This record gives sequence, structure tokens and C-alpha cells, in this order.
Amino acid sequence: MKSLVLGATGQVGFELCRMQPVRTELVALSRDQLDICDGIAVAAALRRFKPTVVINAAAYTQVDRAESEPERAFDVNGMAPGHVASATRAIGARLIHLSTDFIFDGGQPRPWAPGDPGRPLNAYGRSKLAGEGAVQRESHGEAVIVRTAWLYSTHGTNFVKTMLRLMGARDVLDVVVDQVGSPTWARSLARALWMFAIRPDLRGTYHWTDAGVASWYDFAVAIQEEALSRNLLTRQIAIRAIRSAEYPTAAQRPPFSVLDTRSTAQDLGLQPEHWRRNLRLMLDEVAAT
Repeated sequence: MKSLVLGATGQVGFELCRMQPVRTELVALSRDQLDICDGIAVAAALRRFKPTVVINAAAYTQVDRAESEPERAFDVNGMAPGHVASATRAIGARLIHLSTDFIFDGGQPRPWAPGDPGRPLNAYGRSKLAGEGAVQRESHGEAVIVRTAWLYSTHGTNFVKTMLRLMGARDVLDVVVDQVGSPTWARSLARALWMFAIRPDLRGTYHWTDAGVASWYDFAVAIQEEALSRNLLTRQIAIRAIRSAEYPTAAQRPPFSVLDTRSTAQDLGLQPEHWRRNLRLMLDEVAAT
């Protein structure tokens, strides 16, 4: 299997490269190496490398900034995936495309199923939903779309690393308690994506996150507890639970974005690990560096 990973320097791309399966030839391209908004360049790159599987982990991920530059978010998240899907289909390869929980409005009390209709609350979510549509059209329904949520890793900028930095600098930290989801280690997502890569029989839309549910406040409390036990923090600080209204952001977030992963677990034969376990593994890695 020859695989092409787009967005190789992001959190997911980084972990995909680290977890390259044996007997797999891997080409990994960053944004600087291939601008996926350039359809001609994308088609040329795929003809050159001739992958059998393309994993598109490239995305515009600045959720709040997307409110002030929605055109840029749409170019990267909404239009460019269509270029990737078209070029992938043209060479007879398979496409695995990443999407997000933010295509949902969070207005229901049960986990979101892959077939639930998207109703984004913000520009970022609208751009990602548009990208899903472009992938479905250009791939003629043959691509795999994997939605995920609340990603973190040792690489890049994410909630866990931000919390560690703030907890080391402040005496009190306010964290939102009325947004609920499933924290997900980028490495566990990468493992699932590689399993999709070796399953040419699968197509359609899937969900993958770590198991369990938490608010951002719950997640922050767990980060501090686990970090203290590994001497990543030298003191405990107060963490206060606040409502979203007390912490206004440019982009509105869904209050409940837990994704239903049951169909993915069944089709892949892979059960997600609990988010707290994976948080410990990630912090073990931080402590070892």
C-alpha cells in the first residue's frame, strides 16, 4: 500500500507519520509542500506519487478566526477537499477525509450519529460541512469521511498543552462547564485512520473519538490531576467552572458534541479507549521528553 498524507505537520498528520504501518510506503506533504487549494497542483502531485490511499488531514482549524475570515476557511475546508477528491478518483485511489463534530449544532441530548443532518453554528463548521459535500460529490460517494472531536497531542497547539502552560503561570483558571464532548488523542485517531486505509470495502461517513464524555472543565481538572502526579506541574491551582456566556468567543460552540462511534467500532473491529487513559499516555510522553 502506498499512502499519501496531506497536512503532515498538523496534529493528526504528525501521528499518522509516526504510526506508519509496516509494508506501507508513505509520502507525507505539509501545507508548504502542497497547497490543496491549488487544484492543478493537487492533481499533478497525485499523478506523480501515484498513491493507493490518500488521507486528507489538511485543514483550516482556527475556529474563532474563521468568523473574521470565512472565505479563507471555506477555501481550505470547503473547496480544497473537492480538489483532493477529484484528483484521487482520477488516479483510481481511495480517499479518507477528516471532518469535525462542529458540523452539528449540539442541540440534542444523545450522541450524534453519522447520518444526522449537519447544522453548524459557526463559519468553521459551515466550511467543514461544505467540504464533506464536495468530497461526496467528487468521489461519487466512494470516499471515507471520518468526523472527530476535541483533538490533542504532544505536537502542535491544543487544549492540553494550553492548560499545562496556563496552570504553570496562574493561580486561578476559569474553564467552561456547559460544553460537553469526548477528548480524543490524535494518536488513537491515527490508528483508526490506518485501519480504514487497509479496508477498501469501507466507504461513507464515520465517527471516531475516544470513549467517555467530559466538559472542558472536567477535562481541565483531569489534566491538572494527571500532570501533578507526573511532576509536570509543581503546584495545584484553583479551577473554576463557568458558563459559556461568561467566556464569550467569536465563534459559537455546540453545547453537546459527543459523537456516536458504534458503527465505526463495529466495522473496524476496534473499540475506542477511554479519554482519561489516553490522556495519561500522552502526558507520560510529555514527561519523558
